[in-house]
Amino acid sequence: MHPDVECLARIGREALPGGDGPDDPVVLYDRHGVLVVRVGTVVVKLHQADRDGGPLLDRRMRLAEALPGLLLPPLGPPRRIGGRVVTVWPYGEPVDPRPGSPEALPWEEGARLLARLHTAEVPEGAPEWGRPTRVARLVRELEDGPAATEIRRAFATLPAWIRDGSGPPDGGTRRTLLHGDWHLGQMVRVEGAWRLIDVEDLGAGDPVWDLARPAALYSAGVLAHEDWTRFLDAYRASGGLAVPADDGLWAALDVPARALVIQIAATCVKSARKDDRPLDGAERALVDTCTRISSVGSPE
Repeated sequence: MHPDVECLARIGREALPGGDGPDDPVVLYDRHGVLVVRVGTVVVKLHQADRDGGPLLDRRMRLAEALPGLLLPPLGPPRRIGGRVVTVWPYGEPVDPRPGSPEALPWEEGARLLARLHTAEVPEGAPEWGRPTRVARLVRELEDGPAATEIRRAFATLPAWIRDGSGPPDGGTRRTLLHGDWHLGQMVRVEGAWRLIDVEDLGAGDPVWDLARPAALYSAGVLAHEDWTRFLDAYRASGGLAVPADDGLWAALDVPARALVIQIAATCVKSARKDDRPLDGAERALVDTCTRISSVGSPE
């Protein structure tokens, strides 16, 4: 057994009801410097080495504890093992993304969770979500090539406050709670109810960024029109605040969707290069969308 898996399994067994148990560990995720291991009813996560694991993460986890109907509450505070941050959580059933799954993807359920999060009271001491710096880092890390060139051209159309990480010039006009990195993989079902997971970006900020990823995938043709409509209609029907109810939808979503197309495309290109494989159809569609973004130019 890999030493990290063995270490996380030991932590998980200690967190099981009744203490140490015989459950064999199951690796749920092992990518991008993140390792997630299940032991029975407990999940243990080894976080990326460069992610914050200090007081900010602790505040975010306490915020999740205060919203148990929306977020999966942790099993204790974060800890450090060998210089890396480790957190412990109850196990929840993830979304099944496989084609032909007996259940439709829970777009409406995700939309309702986000709408409830965006309309919840922002508690005193809630950490700021911050700004979307990940896209700039990923673009900087790209190796030269045709796809990277298209992505960099699209990146150049983004507002300066995203490119240089300085933040919106007015400090942002809205401040609600937001997840900060939402997609269907950030949901699990516990006792029949869906909950949000992964709180590393949870905080207060502009809620439109929680809609950026599905909007990006829809604009790239990767997310079907029917699924996008299901998601958006459910979000609006639940009183979500991120986008207007009138025709101003894409004026609100334009910059966040552009940024997420570029971020996801850069991630795909890096992954394909690492695996020494060509881009697949969905990945190629995202790079092609970057080409369209650069042809339209800056929204500023």
